Amino acid sequence: MEHNSSHRRTHATWDTEERSVFDSGIFFSARQAIRRHATGGNVLIAATVLALIVANIPGINHTYFSFWEQEVRLQLGDFNFFSHSGHPMSLLSFINDALMAIFFFTIGLEIKREVLVGELSSFKQALLPIVGAVGGMVVPVLIYFIMARGTDYSGGAAIPMATDIAFSLGVLAMLGKRVPMSLKIFLTTLAVVDDIGGIIVIAAFYSSHIEVMLLVYAAVLLGVLLLGSVMRIKSKIFYLGIGGVIWFLFLNSGIHPTIAGVLVAFCVPASPVFAPKKYIKIIRRSISHFSQDDEEDLERKSILDKEQMNWLKEVESASDKVISPLQDLEDSLHPIVNFFIVPLFAFANAGIFLLDMNPANVFEGISLAVMLALVGGKFLGILSFSWLAVKLRLAPMPAHANWHMMSSIAMLGGIGFTVSLFIATLTFDAADPAQAYLLDHAKLGIVAGSLIAGIAGFVWLHFTLPKGVAPDAVEE
Repeated sequence: MEHNSSHRRTHATWDTEERSVFDSGIFFSARQAIRRHATGGNVLIAATVLALIVANIPGINHTYFSFWEQEVRLQLGDFNFFSHSGHPMSLLSFINDALMAIFFFTIGLEIKREVLVGELSSFKQALLPIVGAVGGMVVPVLIYFIMARGTDYSGGAAIPMATDIAFSLGVLAMLGKRVPMSLKIFLTTLAVVDDIGGIIVIAAFYSSHIEVMLLVYAAVLLGVLLLGSVMRIKSKIFYLGIGGVIWFLFLNSGIHPTIAGVLVAFCVPASPVFAPKKYIKIIRRSISHFSQDDEEDLERKSILDKEQMNWLKEVESASDKVISPLQDLEDSLHPIVNFFIVPLFAFANAGIFLLDMNPANVFEGISLAVMLALVGGKFLGILSFSWLAVKLRLAPMPAHANWHMMSSIAMLGGIGFTVSLFIATLTFDAADPAQAYLLDHAKLGIVAGSLIAGIAGFVWLHFTLPKGVAPDAVEE
Protein backbone atom coordinates (compact mmCIF):
# COMPACT_ATOMS: atom_id res chain seq x y z
CA MET A 1 0.00 0.00 0.00
CA GLU A 2 2.79 2.39 0.91
CA HIS A 3 4.55 1.72 -2.41
CA ASN A 4 1.34 2.25 -4.40
CA SER A 5 0.48 5.52 -2.65
CA SER A 6 4.03 6.76 -3.21
CA HIS A 7 3.76 5.76 -6.88
CA ARG A 8 0.44 7.62 -7.24
CA ARG A 9 1.84 10.70 -5.52
CA THR A 10 4.85 10.81 -7.83
CA HIS A 11 2.71 10.53 -10.94
CA ALA A 12 0.05 12.97 -9.81
CA THR A 13 0.07 16.59 -10.94
CA TRP A 14 2.80 18.44 -9.08
CA ASP A 15 1.59 20.26 -5.98
CA THR A 16 1.96 23.98 -6.67
CA GLU A 17 2.58 24.74 -2.99
CA GLU A 18 5.94 22.96 -3.22
CA ARG A 19 7.29 25.08 -6.07
CA SER A 20 9.37 27.37 -3.88
CA VAL A 21 11.42 24.54 -2.34
CA PHE A 22 14.43 25.08 -4.56
CA ASP A 23 13.85 28.74 -5.40
CA SER A 24 16.95 29.79 -3.50
CA GLY A 25 20.00 31.79 -4.51
CA ILE A 26 22.15 28.71 -3.98
CA PHE A 27 20.86 27.23 -7.23
CA PHE A 28 21.23 30.40 -9.32
CA SER A 29 24.59 29.42 -10.84
CA ALA A 30 23.33 25.88 -11.48
CA ARG A 31 20.23 27.19 -13.26
CA GLN A 32 22.32 29.61 -15.32
CA ALA A 33 24.70 26.83 -16.41
CA ILE A 34 21.82 24.50 -17.26
CA ARG A 35 20.07 27.20 -19.30
CA ARG A 36 23.26 28.01 -21.24
CA HIS A 37 24.04 24.37 -22.00
CA ALA A 38 20.45 23.58 -22.99
CA THR A 39 20.29 26.50 -25.43
CA GLY A 40 23.72 25.60 -26.84
CA GLY A 41 22.47 22.05 -27.36
CA ASN A 42 19.95 23.26 -29.95
CA VAL A 43 22.72 24.98 -31.95
CA LEU A 44 24.85 21.83 -31.66
CA ILE A 45 22.03 19.68 -33.06
CA ALA A 46 21.56 22.08 -35.98
CA ALA A 47 25.32 22.08 -36.75
CA THR A 48 25.43 18.28 -36.71
CA VAL A 49 22.46 17.91 -39.04
CA LEU A 50 23.91 20.53 -41.39
CA ALA A 51 27.29 18.72 -41.46
CA LEU A 52 25.64 15.41 -42.38
CA ILE A 53 23.61 17.09 -45.14
CA VAL A 54 26.52 19.05 -46.66
CA ALA A 55 28.85 16.02 -46.51
CA ASN A 56 26.43 14.05 -48.69
CA ILE A 57 25.44 16.57 -51.38
CA PRO A 58 27.33 15.76 -54.60
CA GLY A 59 29.34 18.72 -55.87
CA ILE A 60 29.40 20.40 -52.46
CA ASN A 61 30.80 17.61 -50.31
CA HIS A 62 34.23 17.75 -51.96
CA THR A 63 34.49 21.45 -51.03
CA TYR A 64 33.32 20.60 -47.51
CA PHE A 65 36.02 17.95 -46.93
CA SER A 66 38.86 19.89 -48.61
CA PHE A 67 37.99 23.14 -46.81
CA TRP A 68 39.28 21.81 -43.48
CA GLU A 69 42.72 21.04 -44.99
CA GLN A 70 43.64 24.72 -45.44
CA GLU A 71 46.63 25.98 -43.46
CA VAL A 72 46.18 28.36 -40.54
CA ARG A 73 48.93 30.82 -39.62
CA LEU A 74 49.50 33.49 -36.99
CA GLN A 75 52.97 34.54 -38.01
CA LEU A 76 55.58 37.02 -36.79
CA GLY A 77 58.61 36.82 -39.07
CA ASP A 78 59.45 33.13 -39.39
CA PHE A 79 57.61 32.15 -36.22
CA ASN A 80 54.10 30.71 -36.64
CA PHE A 81 52.19 30.49 -33.37
CA PHE A 82 49.78 27.98 -34.95
CA SER A 83 52.42 25.41 -35.82
CA HIS A 84 52.99 21.86 -34.65
CA SER A 85 56.55 20.50 -34.82
CA GLY A 86 57.43 23.23 -37.29
CA HIS A 87 54.48 22.52 -39.61
CA PRO A 88 51.47 24.87 -39.97
CA MET A 89 48.21 23.58 -38.50
CA SER A 90 45.37 22.72 -40.83
CA LEU A 91 42.02 24.37 -40.18
CA LEU A 92 40.71 21.07 -38.78
CA SER A 93 43.74 20.79 -36.46
CA PHE A 94 43.23 24.40 -35.40
CA ILE A 95 39.62 23.63 -34.44
CA ASN A 96 40.47 20.36 -32.67
CA ASP A 97 43.68 21.45 -30.94
CA ALA A 98 43.31 25.23 -30.43
CA LEU A 99 39.61 26.08 -30.25
CA MET A 100 38.84 22.89 -28.31
CA ALA A 101 41.54 23.93 -25.82
CA ILE A 102 39.26 26.91 -25.07
CA PHE A 103 36.37 24.45 -24.67
CA PHE A 104 38.42 22.44 -22.16
CA PHE A 105 39.50 25.70 -20.49
CA THR A 106 35.83 26.46 -19.75
CA ILE A 107 35.38 22.88 -18.52
CA GLY A 108 38.31 23.47 -16.15
CA LEU A 109 36.71 26.71 -14.92
CA GLU A 110 33.41 24.89 -14.43
CA ILE A 111 35.05 22.04 -12.53
CA LYS A 112 36.88 24.48 -10.22
CA ARG A 113 33.67 26.43 -9.57
CA GLU A 114 31.71 23.25 -8.91
CA VAL A 115 34.36 22.06 -6.43
CA LEU A 116 34.46 25.43 -4.62
CA VAL A 117 30.81 26.48 -4.51
CA GLY A 118 28.76 24.11 -6.69
CA GLU A 119 27.39 20.59 -6.48
CA LEU A 120 30.87 19.09 -6.06
CA SER A 121 31.56 21.26 -2.99
CA SER A 122 29.47 18.97 -0.81
CA PHE A 123 30.54 15.32 -0.77
CA LYS A 124 27.04 14.21 0.22
CA GLN A 125 25.39 16.13 -2.64
CA ALA A 126 28.02 15.07 -5.16
CA LEU A 127 28.28 11.38 -4.25
CA LEU A 128 25.32 10.08 -6.27
CA PRO A 129 26.27 11.73 -9.61
CA ILE A 130 29.94 10.81 -8.99
CA VAL A 131 29.04 7.15 -8.46
CA GLY A 132 26.66 7.25 -11.46
CA ALA A 133 29.36 8.84 -13.62
CA VAL A 134 31.91 6.17 -12.61
CA GLY A 135 29.44 3.47 -13.65
CA GLY A 136 28.73 5.42 -16.84
CA MET A 137 32.43 5.33 -17.71
CA VAL A 138 33.41 1.83 -16.57
CA VAL A 139 30.55 -0.22 -18.08
CA PRO A 140 30.68 1.32 -21.62
CA VAL A 141 34.46 0.82 -21.72
CA LEU A 142 34.03 -2.84 -20.69
CA ILE A 143 31.31 -3.47 -23.29
CA TYR A 144 33.41 -1.85 -26.03
CA PHE A 145 36.54 -3.74 -24.95
CA ILE A 146 34.71 -7.09 -24.99
CA MET A 147 33.28 -6.42 -28.45
CA ALA A 148 36.52 -5.00 -29.90
CA ARG A 149 39.04 -7.39 -28.35
CA GLY A 150 41.57 -8.59 -30.92
CA THR A 151 40.42 -6.16 -33.63
CA ASP A 152 42.21 -3.20 -35.22
CA TYR A 153 39.86 -0.80 -33.42
CA SER A 154 40.40 -2.11 -29.87
CA GLY A 155 42.23 1.12 -28.97
CA GLY A 156 38.99 3.14 -29.11
CA ALA A 157 37.60 1.94 -25.77
CA ALA A 158 37.53 5.51 -24.38
CA ILE A 159 35.23 6.77 -27.17
CA PRO A 160 31.91 5.93 -25.41
CA MET A 161 33.01 7.26 -21.99
CA ALA A 162 31.64 10.80 -22.08
CA THR A 163 28.19 12.37 -21.76
CA ASP A 164 27.52 15.47 -23.86
CA ILE A 165 26.14 18.00 -21.40
CA ALA A 166 24.79 20.42 -24.03
CA PHE A 167 22.99 17.75 -26.06
CA SER A 168 21.50 15.98 -23.03
CA LEU A 169 20.30 19.18 -21.36
CA GLY A 170 18.94 20.29 -24.74
CA VAL A 171 16.71 17.21 -24.70
CA LEU A 172 15.58 17.96 -21.13
CA ALA A 173 14.82 21.55 -22.17
CA MET A 174 12.23 20.24 -24.65
CA LEU A 175 10.23 18.94 -21.67
CA GLY A 176 10.19 22.36 -20.03
CA LYS A 177 9.37 22.73 -16.34
CA ARG A 178 8.04 19.18 -16.03
CA VAL A 179 11.59 18.01 -15.28
CA PRO A 180 12.62 18.49 -11.62
CA MET A 181 15.57 20.85 -11.16
CA SER A 182 17.19 18.16 -9.00
CA LEU A 183 17.36 15.82 -12.03
CA LYS A 184 18.87 18.53 -14.22
CA ILE A 185 21.51 19.20 -11.56
CA PHE A 186 22.18 15.45 -11.26
CA LEU A 187 22.73 15.14 -15.01
CA THR A 188 24.87 18.29 -15.15
CA THR A 189 27.08 17.14 -12.27
CA LEU A 190 27.36 13.66 -13.78
CA ALA A 191 28.49 15.17 -17.09
CA VAL A 192 31.09 17.33 -15.30
CA VAL A 193 32.51 14.23 -13.58
CA ASP A 194 32.49 12.49 -16.98
CA ASP A 195 34.52 15.40 -18.34
CA ILE A 196 37.07 14.92 -15.56
CA GLY A 197 37.36 11.26 -16.58
CA GLY A 198 37.78 12.27 -20.22
CA ILE A 199 40.50 14.77 -19.33
CA ILE A 200 42.42 12.11 -17.38
CA VAL A 201 42.14 9.66 -20.27
CA ILE A 202 43.33 12.23 -22.83
CA ALA A 203 46.29 13.16 -20.61
CA ALA A 204 47.25 9.55 -19.88
CA PHE A 205 46.69 7.78 -23.19
CA TYR A 206 46.92 10.37 -25.95
CA SER A 207 50.47 11.58 -25.45
CA SER A 208 53.48 10.60 -27.56
CA HIS A 209 57.08 11.62 -28.31
CA ILE A 210 57.34 13.70 -25.14
CA GLU A 211 59.62 16.76 -25.33
CA VAL A 212 60.67 17.04 -21.68
CA MET A 213 62.22 20.53 -21.84
CA LEU A 214 59.06 22.05 -23.34
CA LEU A 215 57.07 20.52 -20.47
CA VAL A 216 59.58 21.96 -17.99
CA TYR A 217 59.05 25.42 -19.48
CA ALA A 218 55.27 24.91 -19.32
CA ALA A 219 55.53 23.79 -15.68
CA VAL A 220 57.53 26.94 -14.82
CA LEU A 221 54.86 29.12 -16.44
CA LEU A 222 52.10 27.24 -14.59
CA GLY A 223 54.06 27.99 -11.42
CA VAL A 224 54.05 31.68 -12.38
CA LEU A 225 50.26 31.54 -12.79
CA LEU A 226 49.85 29.86 -9.40
CA LEU A 227 52.13 32.46 -7.83
CA GLY A 228 50.06 35.19 -9.47
CA SER A 229 46.92 33.66 -7.97
CA VAL A 230 48.54 33.54 -4.50
CA MET A 231 49.68 37.16 -4.90
CA ARG A 232 46.07 38.10 -5.78
CA ILE A 233 46.80 39.17 -9.35
CA LYS A 234 43.32 39.47 -10.86
CA SER A 235 44.18 40.52 -14.42
CA LYS A 236 42.52 38.16 -16.91
CA ILE A 237 45.08 39.20 -19.55
CA PHE A 238 47.84 37.87 -17.25
CA TYR A 239 46.27 34.38 -17.11
CA LEU A 240 45.13 34.24 -20.74
CA GLY A 241 48.42 35.59 -22.13
CA ILE A 242 50.66 33.18 -20.22
CA GLY A 243 48.05 30.46 -20.79
CA GLY A 244 48.43 30.91 -24.57
CA VAL A 245 52.20 30.32 -24.28
CA ILE A 246 51.57 27.21 -22.14
CA TRP A 247 49.16 25.93 -24.81
CA PHE A 248 51.84 26.33 -27.49
CA LEU A 249 54.40 24.48 -25.35
CA PHE A 250 51.95 21.62 -24.74
CA LEU A 251 51.06 21.50 -28.45
CA ASN A 252 54.69 20.87 -29.34
CA SER A 253 55.61 18.76 -26.30
CA GLY A 254 53.63 15.61 -27.14
CA ILE A 255 50.95 16.19 -24.46
CA HIS A 256 47.59 17.02 -26.00
CA PRO A 257 47.16 20.84 -25.86
CA THR A 258 43.59 20.68 -24.52
CA ILE A 259 45.11 19.56 -21.20
CA ALA A 260 46.87 22.94 -21.05
CA GLY A 261 43.44 24.61 -21.14
CA VAL A 262 42.31 22.66 -18.07
CA LEU A 263 45.51 23.28 -16.09
CA VAL A 264 45.48 27.02 -16.82
CA ALA A 265 41.82 27.18 -15.73
CA PHE A 266 42.74 25.66 -12.37
CA CYS A 267 45.18 28.58 -11.83
CA VAL A 268 42.58 31.32 -12.40
CA PRO A 269 41.63 32.98 -9.06
CA ALA A 270 38.15 32.31 -7.72
CA SER A 271 38.14 35.24 -5.27
CA PRO A 272 37.13 38.78 -6.30
CA VAL A 273 39.26 41.93 -5.87
CA PHE A 274 36.55 43.56 -3.72
CA ALA A 275 34.61 41.74 -1.04
CA PRO A 276 30.83 42.22 -1.44
CA LYS A 277 30.77 44.46 1.68
CA LYS A 278 33.37 46.82 0.21
CA TYR A 279 31.51 46.78 -3.12
CA ILE A 280 28.26 47.88 -1.45
CA LYS A 281 30.07 50.72 0.34
CA ILE A 282 31.55 51.99 -2.96
CA ILE A 283 28.15 51.80 -4.68
CA ARG A 284 26.42 53.70 -1.88
CA ARG A 285 29.13 56.38 -1.77
CA SER A 286 29.02 56.89 -5.54
CA ILE A 287 25.23 56.96 -5.76
CA SER A 288 24.99 59.36 -2.84
CA HIS A 289 26.56 62.06 -5.03
CA PHE A 290 23.38 62.14 -7.11
CA SER A 291 20.81 64.36 -5.42
CA GLN A 292 17.14 64.79 -6.25
CA ASP A 293 18.09 67.81 -8.36
CA ASP A 294 20.55 65.64 -10.33
CA GLU A 295 17.78 63.16 -11.13
CA GLU A 296 15.57 65.91 -12.54
CA ASP A 297 18.55 67.31 -14.47
CA LEU A 298 19.33 63.90 -15.94
CA GLU A 299 15.77 63.63 -17.26
CA ARG A 300 16.35 66.75 -19.37
CA LYS A 301 19.75 65.79 -20.83
CA SER A 302 21.44 62.67 -22.15
CA ILE A 303 25.07 63.82 -21.75
CA LEU A 304 26.72 63.38 -18.34
CA ASP A 305 29.12 65.95 -16.94
CA LYS A 306 32.66 64.95 -15.96
CA GLU A 307 31.90 64.42 -12.26
CA GLN A 308 28.82 62.30 -12.98
CA MET A 309 30.83 60.17 -15.41
CA ASN A 310 33.53 59.61 -12.79
CA TRP A 311 30.97 58.55 -10.16
CA LEU A 312 29.33 56.06 -12.54
CA LYS A 313 32.70 54.76 -13.74
CA GLU A 314 33.55 54.09 -10.11
CA VAL A 315 30.39 51.97 -9.88
CA GLU A 316 31.28 50.19 -13.13
CA SER A 317 34.85 49.49 -11.98
CA ALA A 318 33.66 48.18 -8.62
CA SER A 319 31.12 45.92 -10.36
CA ASP A 320 33.89 44.39 -12.46
CA LYS A 321 36.02 43.76 -9.38
CA VAL A 322 33.33 42.11 -7.24
CA ILE A 323 33.10 39.24 -9.74
CA SER A 324 36.04 36.84 -9.55
CA PRO A 325 38.21 36.31 -12.65
CA LEU A 326 37.08 32.67 -12.70
CA GLN A 327 33.36 33.48 -12.78
CA ASP A 328 33.87 36.41 -15.16
CA LEU A 329 35.83 34.28 -17.66
CA GLU A 330 33.36 31.41 -17.40
CA ASP A 331 30.43 33.75 -18.00
CA SER A 332 32.19 35.54 -20.88
CA LEU A 333 33.42 32.41 -22.65
CA HIS A 334 30.30 30.24 -22.38
CA PRO A 335 28.44 32.00 -25.23
CA ILE A 336 31.53 31.74 -27.46
CA VAL A 337 32.00 28.06 -26.62
CA ASN A 338 28.32 27.04 -26.76
CA PHE A 339 27.31 29.01 -29.84
CA PHE A 340 30.52 29.01 -31.88
CA ILE A 341 33.34 26.64 -30.86
CA VAL A 342 31.37 23.47 -30.11
CA PRO A 343 28.97 23.84 -33.08
CA LEU A 344 31.97 24.56 -35.35
CA PHE A 345 33.72 21.46 -33.98
CA ALA A 346 30.58 19.40 -34.68
CA PHE A 347 30.20 20.87 -38.18
CA ALA A 348 33.85 20.08 -38.99
CA ASN A 349 33.92 16.58 -37.48
CA ALA A 350 30.40 15.15 -37.78
CA GLY A 351 30.33 15.20 -41.59
CA ILE A 352 30.29 11.55 -42.65
CA PHE A 353 29.97 10.53 -46.30
CA LEU A 354 27.11 8.03 -46.12
CA LEU A 355 26.33 7.48 -49.80
CA ASP A 356 28.91 4.73 -50.27
CA MET A 357 28.08 3.03 -46.95
CA ASN A 358 25.87 0.02 -46.53
CA PRO A 359 23.17 0.91 -43.96
CA ALA A 360 23.95 -2.42 -42.30
CA ASN A 361 27.43 -1.07 -41.40
CA VAL A 362 26.00 0.58 -38.31
CA PHE A 363 25.20 -2.90 -36.96
CA GLU A 364 28.73 -4.28 -37.31
CA GLY A 365 32.32 -3.59 -36.38
CA ILE A 366 33.31 -0.43 -34.56
CA SER A 367 29.97 1.29 -35.27
CA LEU A 368 28.07 -1.41 -33.38
CA ALA A 369 30.63 -1.49 -30.53
CA VAL A 370 30.39 2.29 -30.03
CA MET A 371 26.60 2.35 -30.37
CA LEU A 372 25.99 -0.48 -27.89
CA ALA A 373 28.54 0.93 -25.45
CA LEU A 374 26.86 4.35 -25.55
CA VAL A 375 23.23 3.22 -25.43
CA GLY A 376 23.44 0.03 -23.36
CA GLY A 377 26.65 0.65 -21.44
CA LYS A 378 25.85 4.17 -20.31
CA PHE A 379 22.31 3.19 -19.32
CA LEU A 380 23.35 0.11 -17.33
CA GLY A 381 26.37 1.79 -15.79
CA ILE A 382 24.69 4.99 -14.58
CA LEU A 383 21.48 3.31 -13.43
CA SER A 384 23.02 0.27 -11.67
CA PHE A 385 25.71 2.25 -9.85
CA SER A 386 23.17 4.93 -8.82
CA TRP A 387 20.73 2.23 -7.63
CA LEU A 388 23.45 0.59 -5.51
CA ALA A 389 24.45 3.94 -3.99
CA VAL A 390 20.83 4.66 -2.99
CA LYS A 391 20.07 1.13 -1.76
CA LEU A 392 23.26 1.03 0.32
CA ARG A 393 22.23 4.43 1.77
CA LEU A 394 25.43 6.05 0.53
CA ALA A 395 23.46 8.86 -1.11
CA PRO A 396 19.81 9.96 -1.31
CA MET A 397 17.69 10.00 -4.44
CA PRO A 398 17.36 13.40 -6.17
CA ALA A 399 14.35 15.27 -4.77
CA HIS A 400 10.98 14.58 -6.45
CA ALA A 401 12.51 11.79 -8.59
CA ASN A 402 11.67 8.11 -8.97
CA TRP A 403 13.42 5.22 -10.73
CA HIS A 404 11.54 5.79 -13.99
CA MET A 405 13.00 9.29 -14.11
CA MET A 406 16.46 8.07 -13.10
CA SER A 407 16.29 5.41 -15.83
CA SER A 408 15.48 7.98 -18.49
CA ILE A 409 18.29 10.25 -17.24
CA ALA A 410 20.65 7.25 -17.42
CA MET A 411 19.51 6.73 -21.01
CA LEU A 412 20.22 10.40 -21.83
CA GLY A 413 23.73 9.80 -20.48
CA GLY A 414 24.29 7.79 -23.66
CA ILE A 415 24.41 11.03 -25.66
CA GLY A 416 28.19 11.10 -25.89
CA PHE A 417 28.51 13.36 -28.87
CA THR A 418 31.15 16.12 -28.50
CA VAL A 419 33.84 14.50 -26.33
CA SER A 420 33.22 11.08 -27.94
CA LEU A 421 33.86 12.60 -31.37
CA PHE A 422 36.91 14.37 -29.97
CA ILE A 423 38.40 11.16 -28.53
CA ALA A 424 37.63 9.32 -31.79
CA THR A 425 39.64 11.93 -33.75
CA LEU A 426 42.53 11.41 -31.31
CA THR A 427 42.32 7.61 -31.58
CA PHE A 428 42.27 7.22 -35.35
CA ASP A 429 44.46 9.18 -37.78
CA ALA A 430 42.34 10.54 -40.63
CA ALA A 431 45.46 10.79 -42.83
CA ASP A 432 45.81 6.99 -42.82
CA PRO A 433 43.18 5.45 -45.20
CA ALA A 434 42.65 2.37 -43.00
CA GLN A 435 42.23 4.48 -39.86
CA ALA A 436 40.11 7.04 -41.70
CA TYR A 437 37.69 4.20 -42.46
CA LEU A 438 37.55 3.29 -38.76
CA LEU A 439 37.13 6.96 -37.82
CA ASP A 440 34.15 7.41 -40.13
CA HIS A 441 32.49 4.27 -38.79
CA ALA A 442 33.24 5.30 -35.20
CA LYS A 443 31.54 8.64 -35.95
CA LEU A 444 28.59 6.74 -37.41
CA GLY A 445 28.27 4.75 -34.19
CA ILE A 446 28.53 7.93 -32.09
CA VAL A 447 25.84 9.75 -34.08
CA ALA A 448 23.51 6.72 -34.19
CA GLY A 449 24.04 5.85 -30.51
CA SER A 450 23.56 9.45 -29.36
CA LEU A 451 20.40 9.75 -31.49
CA ILE A 452 18.93 6.53 -30.07
CA ALA A 453 19.80 7.50 -26.49
CA GLY A 454 18.36 10.99 -26.94
CA ILE A 455 15.06 9.84 -28.47
CA ALA A 456 14.61 6.96 -26.00
CA GLY A 457 15.38 9.20 -23.00
CA PHE A 458 13.00 11.91 -24.22
CA VAL A 459 10.12 9.48 -24.89
CA TRP A 460 10.63 7.71 -21.54
CA LEU A 461 10.56 11.01 -19.66
CA HIS A 462 7.62 12.32 -21.66
CA PHE A 463 5.41 9.40 -20.68
CA THR A 464 6.56 9.02 -17.07
CA LEU A 465 6.85 12.62 -15.87
CA PRO A 466 3.78 14.12 -14.18
CA LYS A 467 1.94 16.54 -16.45
CA GLY A 468 2.22 19.63 -14.26
CA VAL A 469 5.11 21.86 -13.28
CA ALA A 470 7.79 20.21 -11.13
CA PRO A 471 7.82 21.22 -7.44
CA ASP A 472 11.31 22.68 -7.68
CA ALA A 473 10.78 24.49 -10.98
CA VAL A 474 11.62 28.18 -10.76
CA GLU A 475 10.53 31.25 -12.66
CA GLU A 476 13.01 32.23 -15.40
